[in-house]
Amino acid sequence: MSEVRSKAERAGAAAAVLNRLSTAEKNQALLRMAEALRQKQDEIIAANVEDLERGRQQGTSSSLLDRLALNPQRIDAIAAGLEQIVELPDPVGDELENIERPNGLRIRKYRVPLGVIGIIYEARPNVTVDAAGLCLKTGNAVVLRGGSSALSSNRKIVEVLHGALATTAIPPEALQLIEDPNRSSVDEMLKLNGLLDVVIPRGGSSLIRTVVENATVPVIETGAGICHTYLDETADPVMAEEISINAKVQRPSVCNSMETLIVHQAYAKQHLLALAGTFKEAGVELRGDEETRRIVDWALPVTEEDYATEYNDYILNVKIVESIDEAMQHIAAYGTKHSECIVTADQRHAERFLQEVDAAAVYHNASTRFTDGFEFGFGAEIGISTQKLHARGPMGLPALTSTKYIIHGNGQIRG
Repeated sequence: MSEVRSKAERAGAAAAVLNRLSTAEKNQALLRMAEALRQKQDEIIAANVEDLERGRQQGTSSSLLDRLALNPQRIDAIAAGLEQIVELPDPVGDELENIERPNGLRIRKYRVPLGVIGIIYEARPNVTVDAAGLCLKTGNAVVLRGGSSALSSNRKIVEVLHGALATTAIPPEALQLIEDPNRSSVDEMLKLNGLLDVVIPRGGSSLIRTVVENATVPVIETGAGICHTYLDETADPVMAEEISINAKVQRPSVCNSMETLIVHQAYAKQHLLALAGTFKEAGVELRGDEETRRIVDWALPVTEEDYATEYNDYILNVKIVESIDEAMQHIAAYGTKHSECIVTADQRHAERFLQEVDAAAVYHNASTRFTDGFEFGFGAEIGISTQKLHARGPMGLPALTSTKYIIHGNGQIRG
C-alpha cells in the first residue's frame, strides 16, 4: 500500500475518535501543541536550516527563502496562532435549525466535522501548524502535503506535534504528513475518494489550477487573486490614493493585493499623474493602456496577458475607462472572483458595484487588503475561497464543518 493511501486510512480511523471529543479536550491538545513548538524550537530551526541550505544550493529566490525561514520569533508567533484558535468558538455541535413538523417529527440541523481534510500547499512551514490547528479544533483529521522545499521543517514540526498529541485525547494519527516529494503523491491524493472528504490547495495559481483540474475528490478552491480597484469620477483624491497605495504596496505578494487599477477618464485627467508619481516613489512599475501612457509617459505598455496575470510583485496595470459599466466589464473579464473595490462618493454607483460585481468580497471605499479571516473577526483562516459552493471568502472554523439532520419520532411512517 502506498504512503498516501496508508496515511489517509489512518487519518480516517482517527477522525471517528475526534468526532466524539469535547471542545475542552480539543483545546487542551492545541495548547499542548503550542507548548511543544516552543520547547522544541531549536530542533525545528535546525531542520529548517537544512531546507534553507538546500534551497540556496538550488538557486531558490530570496523572497521564497524568506517565506521558508523559521526563527524563534516566527515559531513563537506560530505557537501563538494555536493559542488564538483555542479562544475561538467551536462551531461543532451548533444547532442551525429546529423544526417541528405537523406529524410530530422533530428535525434538528447541527454542524458536524467534514471528516478527513487533505491540504496541499507550498514552501510555508507555518501552514503545517495553522492547518493542523484549524482542522483539529473542528474535529477533522488532516492529511498534509507540503512543498518539497520545506520537507525537513515539516517533518520535524509534525514529529513535535505528534509528541504533544500523544499526551492528549486527540490521537496523533489524526495529523498525517505525506513525505513523498514526488508529484505522484499529489496526483494520488486528488483521487482518494472515500478516504478524503475534501482537498484544499493553498499556494500560487498553478498549484490551485492543477488541483482543480485533476481532482476527483471535492475541492475548495482558494487563493488566486487578480484584484481590482476602480477609482470612479467622484472619488476623493486623498482617499483614492491611500486606498490604492495600500492595496498594492502594503504587501504585494498576497492574494488580496491589487493587480489592476481602473480609473475613470475624468478622474484620470485631474489626478492620475500625481497618483502615478506616488506609485513610482514606492517602487511600483506601471503598465498602462494608450490613454494611461499619454498621461504617464514613463508607464510601460500593458498587454492582455498582463491583465490576466497575478503578479504578487511591485507591478501594477492601469486601465482608463469611460464609465462604471466599462469598469465592471473589465473586472468580469479578468477578475478571479476574489476581492474588488470601488472608490466613489456616488452612492448609486457604489450600490451598483456592490450588487453587480461577482466576487467573494466587494468593497466600497476600503482596501482589498482586508479580505482576511483575522481582519473579518473570524480569527485564523484556512484560506480564502473564490468559489461559491459550501464556503466563500475568508474561511474560518465554520467553513471546515458540514451539517447533519437529526430526526426524532415516535413511530411515524410515511403514507
